Amino acid sequence: MEAVLWYVLTGTRGGKNRVRILRALDERPRNANQLAEDLDLDYKTIRHHLDVLADNDIVTDSGDDYGAVYRPTGRVRHHWETVEDIIQEVD
Repeated sequence: MEAVLWYVLTGTRGGKNRVRILRALDERPRNANQLAEDLDLDYKTIRHHLDVLADNDIVTDSGDDYGAVYRPTGRVRHHWETVEDIIQEVD
């Protein structure tokens, strides 16, 4: 999981926005619309990054597609120290 986190959050274009999204979801679960508003990013951009994060088991959703609320997965919580290291490097 650590390698996946490093790759998705630092090794690809958009990693900085994915870090911002993950940090926001750590504060509290949110849906894509709330994330777009809170992070001042386009809704489609948020949706793309959420899909990448979900495909890599970094975030999970609950609810229907439009109103789904996202949060970090248990696997990511288990490796949160790595996430914090990544956040330090990205900042």
